[in-house]
Amino acid sequence: MDTAGGACSAALWRKERVIASRFERLRRGHAERLVPMIEAVMAEGATAYADLDCLAVTVGPGGFTGVRIGLATARGLALACRRPLVGVSNFQVLAAGAKADAPSDGSLAVVIDAKRHDLYVQAFASDLRPRTDPASILPQDLADFLPPGPLVLVGDGADQAMPPLATARRRVTLSKAPGAVDAAGLAELVAEEGFGAGEGMPVEPLYLRPPDATPAKDAAVRRS
Repeated sequence: MDTAGGACSAALWRKERVIASRFERLRRGHAERLVPMIEAVMAEGATAYADLDCLAVTVGPGGFTGVRIGLATARGLALACRRPLVGVSNFQVLAAGAKADAPSDGSLAVVIDAKRHDLYVQAFASDLRPRTDPASILPQDLADFLPPGPLVLVGDGADQAMPPLATARRRVTLSKAPGAVDAAGLAELVAEEGFGAGEGMPVEPLYLRPPDATPAKDAAVRRS
């Protein structure tokens, strides 16, 4: 399941393929849509929750509320089903979907729109080994942050990254892979990488900048 970005999706994998999936682009409302999506794919796949071997969820980066919704739902289901829960970053899912476009002599750069002035970025080698840590980067700083060599960009922030990289005379092309995370891609990655044993990232949110909201200050006025 994924609710970390600008979409909400759920998928069910069995016997080397996705047997049911749902995907909707959403700016908000993930909490209302996720559980019905999960119930829909379980019904379509004629699968009981007790039949699941493991669950997987994206951990971000993305919207703070969306990430929390996905993690809370996944943790609750894993606890109820007594099954392992796998956390996978949105960077990993998008990179896996674009692996066919990755340059052998450069980097596959996943660029996610952070909905502010910055971009969420991580670079991978052609075999999907990370070449950088995940980071929040201003567009004008991308050329210095990304490894030298040709770049292939994927993600919903790739279009924003193209102009500053072109200005810096970096060799850049856009991947033909989808720019949004889909739970179907997450399911395939988890199955192929053998994460079903409960391995993978810690199931904790991947936040790359502090939340936009700040605690309210005490505005009470004491009266004498």
